[in-house]
Amino acid sequence: MLDEQIISIFPKQIKAALRKAAIDQKQLEEIRVRVNQPLIFMDGEREYYIDADGRLSFELNSAIRVTKKEIDEMLSLLCQYSVYAYEDQLRMGYITLIGGHRVGVVGENMTGSGGSFRMSNVAYLNIRIARQRIGCALQLMKALQGNDGLHNTVLIAPPGVGKTTYLRDLIRCLSTGDEESSGMKVGVVDERGELAAKYQGIPQNDLGPRTDVLSYASKSEGIYLLLRSMSPQVIAVDELGLPEDYEAVGRAFHCGCKLILTMHGSRIEELMLNTGFLQLKRKGMLDRFVFLEKDAKGKRRASIYNERLERIAVC
Repeated sequence: MLDEQIISIFPKQIKAALRKAAIDQKQLEEIRVRVNQPLIFMDGEREYYIDADGRLSFELNSAIRVTKKEIDEMLSLLCQYSVYAYEDQLRMGYITLIGGHRVGVVGENMTGSGGSFRMSNVAYLNIRIARQRIGCALQLMKALQGNDGLHNTVLIAPPGVGKTTYLRDLIRCLSTGDEESSGMKVGVVDERGELAAKYQGIPQNDLGPRTDVLSYASKSEGIYLLLRSMSPQVIAVDELGLPEDYEAVGRAFHCGCKLILTMHGSRIEELMLNTGFLQLKRKGMLDRFVFLEKDAKGKRRASIYNERLERIAVC
């Protein structure tokens, strides 16, 4: 059965079907809503549909189809009938629900005078089911600790493999501490709101008791602000990309902060083409490189490399 928080954003007729449907939310990853197309449920590598009576099916022609009017109604429900109030979230491409579920929103982006932004003719929604996976990074956490404490670490993986999920749990572990080490002050730059999944300013995900989260700020601006205001011992940033991101990370390193970062990629060779990454590595700012992989059954594996890019562990 789906959470009511998810069901509540659908129009009346689809709500009724969803309440009847025997959907296993523990396995569900995404619900895809596209104008005049079938409502699709993504379960790992599998997809399925429901009909108007809530029966699950693998037959496309029996699936509920979603009209433009219904998508417009869903957007109104998502924004509590005030799209303007959600302008900042829409600029990032999604809206966060209570419980941490996120709804990706795509339509026609429009920029007005002064750089103001709004989205019109929304036609596609992607409901991503929140799942924290508390403890998934415990084994990895132990491998990232050395005699001098936490190694400066970058997690590397293609989209959809679990970088953000592992980063979120690493933040929680560092902030909470354990019998062998005290908790640390962690500053998180949550540019897209994905790590904390704030709803009305309150994090829906557990990032630990000593974590300060700055949401919806650019990575470079966010790092500088946290350094000035929150005296973090660790800076955590998801998905480095722009040159100014790497520059700000370097500033955090020189301020004595430990670093937990993520980047897109799948092979060492790809990283060697990234100028920002090479600068951090050559200056000795990174100690551990973790490549995440996911097999056909969804099982994840982390391969850990040292500063010389020699593999030293797998977990």
